[in-house]
Amino acid sequence: MPLCDLCFRHCRIEEGERGFCLARTCRNGKITASNYGIVTSAALDPIEKKPLKKFRPGSRILSIGSYGCNLRCPFCQNSEISWSDSVLDFEKNGKAFRPEEIVERALELKDRGNIGIAFTYNEPLVGYEFVRDTARLSKEAGLENVLVTNGCAGLNVLNEIIGFIDAMNIDLKAFTNRFYKKLAGGDLGMVKSFIEKSVEKCHVELTTLIIPDENDGEDEMRDISLWISSLEEKCGKNIPLHITRFFPHFKMTDREPTPSSKIFSLVEVAKEKLEFVFPGNI
Repeated sequence: MPLCDLCFRHCRIEEGERGFCLARTCRNGKITASNYGIVTSAALDPIEKKPLKKFRPGSRILSIGSYGCNLRCPFCQNSEISWSDSVLDFEKNGKAFRPEEIVERALELKDRGNIGIAFTYNEPLVGYEFVRDTARLSKEAGLENVLVTNGCAGLNVLNEIIGFIDAMNIDLKAFTNRFYKKLAGGDLGMVKSFIEKSVEKCHVELTTLIIPDENDGEDEMRDISLWISSLEEKCGKNIPLHITRFFPHFKMTDREPTPSSKIFSLVEVAKEKLEFVFPGNI
């Protein structure tokens, strides 16, 4: 039975079946992306919405998403295209676009301030082949490419795309394996390795969503900021951190929104080690 080597799950997928992410399948004995070219969401967004604060501020970017995700965050903002019961309908009913078509549309939007293409909304790396093929053409056309990801992918996948990506926002959801296990078996070590390699090659900003009674401790934020600071020393550049406020959503409605005061206090904690720290969702 073929083995998918995209992430920490290492799914073994039978012919015609799907992996945990719902976007990897087996066809003719080979693991492939069932969501290749299928666009479920598209918008011309401000770059700050990714969020990116220190990469081309004030610009806009064509943002596209497909379907599938290899985590199961109970607070997911895009569950309908990431891992809802209706995800598989997208393959049956969605329109598949060629990479050339996406790049053509991005070029048409340049007169509206578009600088390139952002791969976002669902987890784009579960369909990294389309990211790779589209980003390559986009770079050749003089556009810039942004990836918004949970970072739960192997370095083999990162190596396929990194040469075509100009900037990333990577979720650092917490700094404990305990929390990542709550996301259906996430792997903090894999995320850290993904970040370490990415900061060597492109502009990277990180985002941590602060959830009450889960990852809101000052000691954990000190651990996060100390680790980011050590990466900054190695790569010789700043790595902005976005500390964002949680609101009850999806399957996590059992607690109140994170107090704004908690966000601001954690920003100050992170600033003990980092120059660029931004509060979000305030």
